[in-house]
Amino acid sequence: MGKKNKSDTEMDNFAEVGDIELQEKGKLGNVDGEVEEERDHWANQWEFLVSLIGYSVGFGNIWRFPYLCFKNGGGTFLVPYLIFLVVGGIPLLFLEVSLGQYMQRGAIEAWRIVPLLQGIGFSGILIAFYLNNYYIVILSWTLHYFGNSFQANLPWATCGNAWNTKDCIDDERRNLSYQAVNRPTDPAEEYWSNRVLQLTDGIENPNGIQWELLLSLIGAWILVYLCIFKGVKWTGKVVWFTALFPYVVLITLFIRGVTLEGATDGLLYYAKPNVTRLADSQVWLDAGTQIFFSMSIGLGSLTSLGSYNRFRHNALRDVLTYSAVNSLTSIFGGCCVFSVLGFMAKRLDTTVDQVAKGGPGLIFIAYPKAVTMMPVSPIWAVLFFLMVIVLGIDSQFVNVEGVTCALLDIFPQWKKRRELFVALLCCASGIIGLTMITRGGMYVFQLFDSYAASGMALLAVAVWESVAIAYIHGGPQFGKRMFTMFESSRYVMPWFYICWYFLTPASSLAVFIYLYVNYSPLTYNGVEYPTWGIVLGWILSLSSMLLPLIVAIRRITQLDGPIKGRIKWLMIPQFKSKHFIREGVDPYEGLIRLPKPIRIAVSDDPGSPREANDGMYVNEVFAK
Repeated sequence: MGKKNKSDTEMDNFAEVGDIELQEKGKLGNVDGEVEEERDHWANQWEFLVSLIGYSVGFGNIWRFPYLCFKNGGGTFLVPYLIFLVVGGIPLLFLEVSLGQYMQRGAIEAWRIVPLLQGIGFSGILIAFYLNNYYIVILSWTLHYFGNSFQANLPWATCGNAWNTKDCIDDERRNLSYQAVNRPTDPAEEYWSNRVLQLTDGIENPNGIQWELLLSLIGAWILVYLCIFKGVKWTGKVVWFTALFPYVVLITLFIRGVTLEGATDGLLYYAKPNVTRLADSQVWLDAGTQIFFSMSIGLGSLTSLGSYNRFRHNALRDVLTYSAVNSLTSIFGGCCVFSVLGFMAKRLDTTVDQVAKGGPGLIFIAYPKAVTMMPVSPIWAVLFFLMVIVLGIDSQFVNVEGVTCALLDIFPQWKKRRELFVALLCCASGIIGLTMITRGGMYVFQLFDSYAASGMALLAVAVWESVAIAYIHGGPQFGKRMFTMFESSRYVMPWFYICWYFLTPASSLAVFIYLYVNYSPLTYNGVEYPTWGIVLGWILSLSSMLLPLIVAIRRITQLDGPIKGRIKWLMIPQFKSKHFIREGVDPYEGLIRLPKPIRIAVSDDPGSPREANDGMYVNEVFAK
């Protein structure tokens, strides 16, 4: 026997900490022998699909997609939109949902399929947590408008109120040829900025809490809590109403909208193709980011929702159905909005582009203004804002459920006290949300919207996910796992392989680079943010984008031995056992056993090594 070199000796020392004996159940047995609790599941196969629709069909389908569509060439915008849907949206949606279903774990624990990059799960949940903090503020605004819609004369219809300025011009003043002191403003615009937001001159000047919005915010969080505190079986019942009711209102508003004078002009402006816009890179950028926003990719909540499916559930069918429903809802929502904006433009004797707005301005300025021009306007105002509330509330509570699911997988001792855990999580997000309902809160809101849950953060997660599954775990290996759950996956996996290996990371990275290269500091209403505000925004953004790398470095440093051996160990999947045993599935099929197990020193005492991952997972060591 030849003399070992130093490198061989190091590897032996690394591996010879001791063999770990297998449990009676074989290589799928738990190391510590603990009994895993039965996981909650959807009551029936339809609840998952309805929850997907309720979660992802929200504000973006009403205020973001229609605006981007008319801004970027009308019907022509559908070309890049559908391309990104096929090469990025559907493959990543399937990846996230099916991963949760296969692992039967939420977003964080599910990524133990690639332990080296388990930070992907932490990253998605962190973005979801950021989103929870500010998304619900939109609901608080909506609740304010909804409560003030039960009046014979809508308060944003006329000037002469305490919050109006001398520049306010309504129909009465316009007929009297009233001259504004500065730029003429609309009463709906002044109601939004002076009455609802009571906007200050910058983020440095919060100027106290807007108490009416505080009451709305508390009410919104109470609604969210009541929707999810009992768990997925209760949430699955609630979502039937919150996901389907908005379609009833949308159809009602569409019928009313297309019967208004000028509706045809609005619809033509919305959908008329402009093929020359395809040469503009901004159109492709908007299409790519819209896919991630509208389908809620990269937030981790889709993985958590998928984890409540039964192991043999046909998730592929639901993914394809949901993708079609989501896109068609966006298109139909645009028809509802622009038919009314066409009517508004006709009444004001102007063009549609002069009244169309994107983002919150569409819901809280343009549409309320249009409603005031309709007969029995309070009824339409109540219907519209009720629809917006329901659209937002299910997106919010399902996202909170996704975060809750992921955290409870990490802290299972809280599962029996779920109601308290959910209450604490809602309170934590509510406290952060207080910064956004001050009189300078809109500036904080824009900071979170532009950085914390920005397109760059979601695109970064998309790249990490593609790399983890395609290049580390192995696309074909992942495809075999999907085949054990539903055979129909064999027909689409070749296309998904191409996307995960090449198209999805390449397109996501290209859009990411374009956003970075064309980055400009955030402003709102012409107000520039101070340097500390921009720095805070980048901290929020980078905290999620770099989290997979940070977690990977921490995992590597926890191990002893050569770097190559540590990385190889962290590329080995780690599986919980119970549902695999029950389903008769061997998740290690096709993997080769390493000659020796490896242990990790995770305690404060370096002389007291503990078994890999604290003995919670399968204890035999396998590698590709």
